[in-house]
Amino acid sequence: MTKKKNEWFDWLKALVIAAILAFIVRTFIFAPIVVDGPSMQPNLHNGDHMLVNKINYKINEPKRFDIVVFHATEQKDYIKRVIGLPGETVHIKDDILYVNGEPLAEPFLEEQKEILKEGQKYTQDFSLEELPGDYKVVPEDHILVLGDNRNNSTDSRSFRIGFVSYDQLVGKASMVYWPLNRFDFVQGEKE
Repeated sequence: MTKKKNEWFDWLKALVIAAILAFIVRTFIFAPIVVDGPSMQPNLHNGDHMLVNKINYKINEPKRFDIVVFHATEQKDYIKRVIGLPGETVHIKDDILYVNGEPLAEPFLEEQKEILKEGQKYTQDFSLEELPGDYKVVPEDHILVLGDNRNNSTDSRSFRIGFVSYDQLVGKASMVYWPLNRFDFVQGEKE
């Protein structure tokens, strides 16, 4: 009888420890998120299940082209790509991204831009001055984010979102784990 009691106690202990570890990992290290909508296509798809690294931005600042998750509202988190960093000027003209006046390639969009018909734009022209608040540069401790599906994305160009403060960041998207045929680690593109 004692042996059976010890066995049950060991199982109970193991389950409690597993639950505590799962709580710690979920709360402080990684969190799941599901991509909702087409704003990050073609790179992320509606329904993709992802893991978000919640520690990365506690010890590092966001980098250009990171894919980040942030609190857009109290009820909703968004997933977008970092385009502008604090202190930078950003504008898009004729489908070319300019940061501090220098053109930057966006390799994650090249395939989509190639299939456009003559005269079509993948991203409508815009500049920081056109955003609410008449900013000349991205404010300190803030980032400018855009969806990869530029003409179907609620992002920093929207009055509701604007610049994203570091305090709003949940973390950096690290991998797609479902569906299995889309399993992949998410990398920010190199400048």
